[in-house]
Amino acid sequence: MLAQRTVLVVALGVAVAGCQKKTQEPAATEAATPATAPSEAPKQAEAPQAPAAPTGLPAPPDVAAPPKDAQKTASGLVTRVLTPGTGKQHPTDSDRVKVHYTGWTKDGKQFDSSVQRGQPATFGVSQVIPGWTEALKLMIPGEKRRLWIPAKLAYGERPRMGAPAGDLTFDVELLEILEAPKTPEDVKAPPATAKRTASGLAYRVLKAGTGKQHPKATDRVTVHYSGWTTDGKLFDSSVQRGQPTTFALNQVIPGWTEGVQLMVEGEKTRFWIPAQLAYGEKPKRPGAPAGMLVFDIELLQIR
Repeated sequence: MLAQRTVLVVALGVAVAGCQKKTQEPAATEAATPATAPSEAPKQAEAPQAPAAPTGLPAPPDVAAPPKDAQKTASGLVTRVLTPGTGKQHPTDSDRVKVHYTGWTKDGKQFDSSVQRGQPATFGVSQVIPGWTEALKLMIPGEKRRLWIPAKLAYGERPRMGAPAGDLTFDVELLEILEAPKTPEDVKAPPATAKRTASGLAYRVLKAGTGKQHPKATDRVTVHYSGWTTDGKLFDSSVQRGQPTTFALNQVIPGWTEGVQLMVEGEKTRFWIPAQLAYGEKPKRPGAPAGMLVFDIELLQIR
């Protein structure tokens, strides 16, 4: 939607850093000359030691092969619970998750670690390597699990540049499940109670607003939104990301430009946008959703 770009969830792979910058060695400083010469010749000052390059977290003792008590799935994924979780819910394909993780190759070389960076990673369950997608759906919040992922479920034996090759081992801690918004019950078609405009746009107010002013096509607005195809597939959601979006109304798809102008601040409305007001039946932009689209939009602010 934003700036006539498809606001699709960008496919996130598990970071395969391997690109951490080495700490630059400081230049050695010269020894200062004393103001008064001592009776004995001064000893030459030693150049300061360059700081040691950051080292990775130590590899687990079973990094090369899983132990006998590890559990293997039909796909070839092997896992073992290191710390039991405290939650009850398992993430689904449409959810996003927040995790801490560290990854090693079979020879014990660390190639990535959110733990070492001190920053958890957040991504869609279905937007990472297959071994991660399968493993995450086995976990519950608070759980820490070790994964032995065969090459076919990772990046392969000859991966793209920078990605680790072969079988990989990960320690993954599931911190939080960011649930996907529930699919509307009327996602397939607008109900009889929905209003329609001359262009073919259909809409239904879900929550009345508190404002009185309607935005103009030239205004910028801040909104929360979620979008589905008519088969119920969520393709984008600022709600799930936890970050509202701001854009100019004349720089989005026509259905948004028309629809949001019908709203006031604080209002939440569901729109059924026909293909001709969205990206079309056969979108020209790669990855853009085709056909009629359904959006829940909450107008937070007119700027």
